[in-house]
Amino acid sequence: MSGSGTTDADDPLQTAVWRLRSRGCWADAAALLTPTADDPTVAVQRASLLIERCLYTEAGWADAEDALRAAEAVAQDDEERGAAACERGYLAYAATLHGVRDRADEARAALGRSAALLGPSSPRRALLDFRRGLVAQYLADAPQAARAAYRRAHAAATAQGDTLLLAFTWRHLAGLALREGELAEARHGFSESLRLREELGYLVGTAPALAALADAEPEPEASRLRAEAQRLFRLLGGVPTWLATQFAPHPAA
Repeated sequence: MSGSGTTDADDPLQTAVWRLRSRGCWADAAALLTPTADDPTVAVQRASLLIERCLYTEAGWADAEDALRAAEAVAQDDEERGAAACERGYLAYAATLHGVRDRADEARAALGRSAALLGPSSPRRALLDFRRGLVAQYLADAPQAARAAYRRAHAAATAQGDTLLLAFTWRHLAGLALREGELAEARHGFSESLRLREELGYLVGTAPALAALADAEPEPEASRLRAEAQRLFRLLGGVPTWLATQFAPHPAA
């Protein structure tokens, strides 16, 4: 699930879900969704929300696992099974990334299964490619493979008009550019990611975008961006948790 839920075509329920999600209220957003046997996509969306909560808060793993099993149980065709497998891979990735348990092999296998199930024209392939890029970058330390996956996801997200996914692909492509010392490219990508998140009102993702851009900017702009990121981080109660180490006070010399 990467769409914003804020377009004119979206119903009031999806708009409410998006507003809660964008403010880091994943459990409340999931509570609005009632999966049914005749609409498996709702079960996948609910699982996706709770998995995203795990990634941002390092909590709620059991709830996410239960929701994912429910989504897997009601999937009726290859598209739905592929969507559930993509979420399975993402949950395994998040657990490995945060050191809960090494599930890297499970992440790769589930995303590979998703790729086999989803058709070439499936709109879900953009998100799948992005997540395969995450696994390549952060679990396999394979930046070239990650870049190729991010670029495929970026192109597909552009074609589909998936603004939130574009915000993520810009951010991760910029991170790879920064790693290679390409400051101008990194600054552009981080700026685009921040702009899109602010336009969408994706508050929970704005602090990480500000902090990332700060890494590519000179002083005093870098300090201003970090201060704004820290303000939002505190406003959201310390979410996402991975920013805590960046904002920890440095011991006195």
